[in-house]
Amino acid sequence: MLVKGLCNKKIGIAATRRAEQIATLVQKNNAIPAIFSIQGEQVLDEAICVENISALLSESFDLIILTTGIGVESLERVAQNQNCDADFIQKLGRTTLAVRGSKTLYWLKKHAISPTFISQDGTMEDLISTLAHADEQGKRIYIQAYNPDDAWLQAALEHLGYSVYLAKPYYYRQPEAEILTALQAAIIDQSLDAVIFTSKKQVQNLFQSLSNEEQKQVVAAFHKSVLAAAVGKVTAQELKNYHIQNVFYPTKPKMGRMVIEMNRYYEQHVVS
Repeated sequence: MLVKGLCNKKIGIAATRRAEQIATLVQKNNAIPAIFSIQGEQVLDEAICVENISALLSESFDLIILTTGIGVESLERVAQNQNCDADFIQKLGRTTLAVRGSKTLYWLKKHAISPTFISQDGTMEDLISTLAHADEQGKRIYIQAYNPDDAWLQAALEHLGYSVYLAKPYYYRQPEAEILTALQAAIIDQSLDAVIFTSKKQVQNLFQSLSNEEQKQVVAAFHKSVLAAAVGKVTAQELKNYHIQNVFYPTKPKMGRMVIEMNRYYEQHVVS
Protein backbone atom coordinates (compact mmCIF):
# COMPACT_ATOMS: atom_id res chain seq x y z
CA MET A 1 0.00 0.00 0.00
CA LEU A 2 1.42 3.36 -1.02
CA VAL A 3 1.65 6.08 1.58
CA LYS A 4 -0.15 9.22 0.38
CA GLY A 5 2.18 11.68 2.06
CA LEU A 6 4.94 11.55 -0.55
CA CYS A 7 2.66 10.92 -3.51
CA ASN A 8 3.81 12.98 -6.53
CA LYS A 9 6.33 14.93 -4.45
CA LYS A 10 9.57 15.74 -6.30
CA ILE A 11 12.48 14.84 -4.04
CA GLY A 12 16.02 16.05 -4.72
CA ILE A 13 18.82 13.71 -3.58
CA ALA A 14 22.18 15.36 -2.87
CA ALA A 15 24.01 12.10 -2.09
CA THR A 16 26.56 10.27 -4.19
CA ARG A 17 26.92 6.99 -2.28
CA ARG A 18 23.63 5.05 -2.22
CA ALA A 19 21.88 7.75 -4.27
CA GLU A 20 20.21 5.11 -6.45
CA GLN A 21 19.02 3.19 -3.39
CA ILE A 22 17.47 6.34 -1.96
CA ALA A 23 15.86 7.06 -5.33
CA THR A 24 14.33 3.56 -5.32
CA LEU A 25 12.91 4.11 -1.82
CA VAL A 26 11.44 7.43 -2.95
CA GLN A 27 9.88 5.82 -6.06
CA LYS A 28 8.36 3.00 -4.00
CA ASN A 29 6.43 5.66 -2.14
CA ASN A 30 5.08 7.11 -5.38
CA ALA A 31 7.31 10.19 -5.28
CA ILE A 32 9.61 11.46 -8.03
CA PRO A 33 13.36 11.33 -7.30
CA ALA A 34 15.86 13.75 -8.85
CA ILE A 35 19.53 12.96 -8.17
CA PHE A 36 21.94 15.88 -7.79
CA SER A 37 25.16 14.28 -6.53
CA ILE A 38 27.05 17.14 -4.87
CA GLN A 39 29.18 15.20 -2.36
CA GLY A 40 32.22 15.38 -4.62
CA GLU A 41 34.45 12.42 -5.43
CA GLN A 42 36.12 10.78 -2.46
CA VAL A 43 39.87 10.49 -3.00
CA LEU A 44 42.13 8.19 -0.98
CA ASP A 45 45.46 9.93 -0.36
CA GLU A 46 47.68 6.85 -0.55
CA ALA A 47 50.94 8.60 0.38
CA ILE A 48 49.37 10.32 3.39
CA CYS A 49 47.76 7.03 4.45
CA VAL A 50 51.15 5.29 4.43
CA GLU A 51 52.52 8.09 6.63
CA ASN A 52 49.50 7.86 8.93
CA ILE A 53 49.86 4.09 9.34
CA SER A 54 53.61 4.36 9.92
CA ALA A 55 53.09 6.98 12.63
CA LEU A 56 50.36 4.94 14.33
CA LEU A 57 52.49 1.79 14.49
CA SER A 58 55.85 3.35 15.34
CA GLU A 59 54.82 6.05 17.80
CA SER A 60 53.12 5.94 21.18
CA PHE A 61 49.55 7.25 21.58
CA ASP A 62 47.40 7.32 24.70
CA LEU A 63 44.13 7.69 22.80
CA ILE A 64 42.93 7.01 19.25
CA ILE A 65 39.83 8.75 17.86
CA LEU A 66 38.06 7.25 14.84
CA THR A 67 35.50 9.58 13.26
CA THR A 68 34.20 7.81 10.13
CA GLY A 69 33.76 4.29 8.86
CA ILE A 70 35.23 5.28 5.50
CA GLY A 71 38.30 6.71 7.20
CA VAL A 72 39.15 3.64 9.27
CA GLU A 73 38.42 1.37 6.28
CA SER A 74 40.83 3.47 4.20
CA LEU A 75 43.56 3.10 6.81
CA GLU A 76 42.90 -0.65 7.02
CA ARG A 77 43.13 -1.03 3.24
CA VAL A 78 46.49 0.73 3.09
CA ALA A 79 47.73 -1.30 6.07
CA GLN A 80 46.82 -4.44 4.11
CA ASN A 81 48.77 -3.16 1.10
CA GLN A 82 51.74 -2.54 3.38
CA ASN A 83 51.41 -6.04 4.92
CA CYS A 84 50.93 -4.60 8.39
CA ASP A 85 47.17 -4.96 8.84
CA ALA A 86 47.55 -7.40 11.75
CA ASP A 87 49.75 -4.87 13.57
CA PHE A 88 47.21 -2.13 12.75
CA ILE A 89 44.31 -4.11 14.28
CA GLN A 90 46.38 -5.07 17.31
CA LYS A 91 47.37 -1.43 17.93
CA LEU A 92 43.72 -0.36 17.88
CA GLY A 93 42.79 -3.25 20.16
CA ARG A 94 45.26 -2.35 22.89
CA THR A 95 44.87 1.44 22.80
CA THR A 96 42.06 3.45 24.40
CA LEU A 97 39.56 4.26 21.64
CA ALA A 98 37.01 7.06 21.20
CA VAL A 99 34.61 6.84 18.26
CA ARG A 100 31.62 8.44 16.61
CA GLY A 101 29.21 7.08 14.01
CA SER A 102 27.37 3.80 13.50
CA LYS A 103 29.61 2.74 10.59
CA THR A 104 32.73 3.19 12.70
CA LEU A 105 31.19 1.11 15.50
CA TYR A 106 30.18 -1.57 12.99
CA TRP A 107 33.75 -1.78 11.69
CA LEU A 108 35.11 -2.16 15.23
CA LYS A 109 32.55 -4.86 16.00
CA LYS A 110 33.70 -6.85 12.94
CA HIS A 111 37.18 -6.88 14.43
CA ALA A 112 35.98 -7.60 18.00
CA ILE A 113 37.30 -4.26 19.27
CA SER A 114 35.44 -2.32 21.96
CA PRO A 115 35.86 1.47 22.31
CA THR A 116 36.09 3.21 25.67
CA PHE A 117 34.33 6.43 24.62
CA ILE A 118 31.38 6.64 22.21
CA SER A 119 29.52 9.70 20.95
CA GLN A 120 25.99 9.15 22.21
CA ASP A 121 24.31 11.24 19.51
CA GLY A 122 26.75 10.60 16.66
CA THR A 123 28.30 14.08 16.77
CA MET A 124 31.90 15.09 17.36
CA GLU A 125 30.65 17.80 19.70
CA ASP A 126 29.29 15.13 22.06
CA LEU A 127 32.52 13.15 21.88
CA ILE A 128 34.64 16.25 22.57
CA SER A 129 32.39 17.04 25.54
CA THR A 130 32.90 13.51 26.88
CA LEU A 131 36.67 13.77 26.51
CA ALA A 132 36.66 17.15 28.25
CA HIS A 133 35.45 15.35 31.41
CA ALA A 134 37.70 12.32 31.01
CA ASP A 135 41.02 11.85 32.76
CA GLU A 136 42.89 11.93 29.45
CA GLN A 137 43.98 15.57 29.09
CA GLY A 138 47.65 16.21 28.46
CA LYS A 139 48.05 12.91 26.65
CA ARG A 140 49.01 12.20 23.06
CA ILE A 141 46.11 11.57 20.74
CA TYR A 142 45.84 10.12 17.22
CA ILE A 143 42.73 11.25 15.36
CA GLN A 144 41.45 9.98 12.03
CA ALA A 145 39.94 13.24 10.85
CA TYR A 146 37.16 13.96 8.42
CA ASN A 147 38.31 16.41 5.75
CA PRO A 148 35.87 19.31 6.46
CA ASP A 149 36.44 19.09 10.24
CA ASP A 150 40.17 18.60 10.63
CA ALA A 151 41.18 22.15 11.65
CA TRP A 152 38.25 22.50 14.09
CA LEU A 153 38.91 19.10 15.65
CA GLN A 154 42.59 19.74 16.14
CA ALA A 155 41.94 23.15 17.72
CA ALA A 156 39.21 21.78 20.01
CA LEU A 157 41.38 18.91 21.24
CA GLU A 158 44.47 21.08 21.73
CA HIS A 159 42.31 23.50 23.71
CA LEU A 160 41.53 20.60 26.05
CA GLY A 161 45.25 20.03 26.51
CA TYR A 162 45.84 17.12 24.14
CA SER A 163 48.88 16.71 21.90
CA VAL A 164 47.30 15.88 18.52
CA TYR A 165 48.45 13.80 15.56
CA LEU A 166 46.06 14.41 12.67
CA ALA A 167 45.54 11.52 10.23
CA LYS A 168 43.72 12.50 7.02
CA PRO A 169 43.42 9.39 4.85
CA TYR A 170 41.00 10.86 2.32
CA TYR A 171 39.49 14.06 1.02
CA TYR A 172 36.72 15.13 -1.35
CA ARG A 173 37.07 16.86 -4.68
CA GLN A 174 34.65 19.65 -5.51
CA PRO A 175 31.38 18.45 -7.09
CA GLU A 176 30.63 19.03 -10.75
CA ALA A 177 29.73 22.70 -11.18
CA GLU A 178 26.78 22.03 -13.52
CA ILE A 179 25.11 19.62 -11.08
CA LEU A 180 25.69 21.96 -8.15
CA THR A 181 24.26 24.93 -10.06
CA ALA A 182 21.26 22.88 -11.16
CA LEU A 183 20.40 21.92 -7.57
CA GLN A 184 20.85 25.49 -6.33
CA ALA A 185 18.51 26.74 -9.08
CA ALA A 186 15.92 24.02 -8.38
CA ILE A 187 15.83 25.03 -4.71
CA ILE A 188 15.61 28.77 -5.40
CA ASP A 189 12.89 28.18 -8.03
CA GLN A 190 11.12 25.87 -5.55
CA SER A 191 10.66 23.24 -8.24
CA LEU A 192 11.55 20.56 -5.65
CA ASP A 193 9.35 19.64 -2.71
CA ALA A 194 12.28 18.41 -0.62
CA VAL A 195 16.02 17.82 -0.76
CA ILE A 196 17.63 14.87 1.03
CA PHE A 197 21.14 15.44 2.38
CA THR A 198 23.19 12.52 3.69
CA SER A 199 26.33 14.35 4.86
CA LYS A 200 27.40 17.77 6.11
CA LYS A 201 29.82 18.00 3.16
CA GLN A 202 26.85 18.15 0.78
CA VAL A 203 25.37 21.03 2.76
CA GLN A 204 28.69 22.88 2.74
CA ASN A 205 29.07 22.37 -1.01
CA LEU A 206 25.55 23.68 -1.62
CA PHE A 207 26.23 26.98 0.14
CA GLN A 208 29.94 27.73 -0.17
CA SER A 209 29.93 28.65 -3.86
CA LEU A 210 27.00 31.08 -3.45
CA SER A 211 27.06 34.81 -2.83
CA ASN A 212 25.46 36.10 0.36
CA GLU A 213 22.36 37.11 -1.60
CA GLU A 214 22.07 33.70 -3.26
CA GLN A 215 22.48 31.99 0.11
CA LYS A 216 19.59 34.05 1.44
CA GLN A 217 17.46 32.94 -1.54
CA VAL A 218 18.23 29.27 -0.84
CA VAL A 219 17.41 29.66 2.85
CA ALA A 220 14.18 31.50 1.97
CA ALA A 221 13.13 28.63 -0.30
CA PHE A 222 13.73 26.13 2.50
CA HIS A 223 11.58 28.29 4.76
CA LYS A 224 8.75 28.33 2.20
CA SER A 225 7.92 25.20 0.23
CA VAL A 226 11.14 23.16 0.01
CA LEU A 227 11.75 20.75 2.89
CA ALA A 228 15.37 20.32 4.01
CA ALA A 229 15.74 16.64 4.97
CA ALA A 230 18.83 15.22 6.68
CA VAL A 231 19.64 11.57 7.28
CA GLY A 232 20.87 12.30 10.81
CA LYS A 233 21.64 14.80 13.50
CA VAL A 234 25.11 15.80 12.24
CA THR A 235 23.81 16.75 8.79
CA ALA A 236 20.74 18.41 10.30
CA GLN A 237 22.95 20.59 12.50
CA GLU A 238 24.97 21.70 9.47
CA LEU A 239 21.75 22.82 7.76
CA LYS A 240 20.86 24.76 10.89
CA ASN A 241 24.32 26.31 10.86
CA TYR A 242 23.28 27.89 7.56
CA HIS A 243 20.18 29.36 9.26
CA ILE A 244 17.66 26.80 7.98
CA GLN A 245 15.24 26.47 10.88
CA ASN A 246 12.81 23.83 9.62
CA VAL A 247 14.97 20.73 9.18
CA PHE A 248 13.50 17.24 9.00
CA TYR A 249 15.53 14.24 10.18
CA PRO A 250 14.44 10.75 11.27
CA THR A 251 14.42 9.34 14.79
CA LYS A 252 17.25 7.01 13.77
CA PRO A 253 19.84 7.80 11.05
CA LYS A 254 18.71 5.18 8.53
CA MET A 255 17.75 5.74 4.87
CA GLY A 256 14.64 3.57 4.95
CA ARG A 257 13.39 5.08 8.18
CA MET A 258 14.00 8.58 6.80
CA VAL A 259 11.72 7.99 3.81
CA ILE A 260 9.03 6.33 5.95
CA GLU A 261 9.05 9.22 8.40
CA MET A 262 9.03 11.75 5.55
CA ASN A 263 5.78 10.11 4.46
CA ARG A 264 4.34 10.68 7.91
CA TYR A 265 5.63 14.24 7.95
CA TYR A 266 3.80 15.08 4.72
CA GLU A 267 0.67 13.34 5.94
CA GLN A 268 0.68 15.53 9.03
CA HIS A 269 1.68 18.85 7.43
CA VAL A 270 -0.05 20.84 4.75
CA VAL A 271 2.66 22.08 2.38
CA SER A 272 1.80 24.68 -0.22
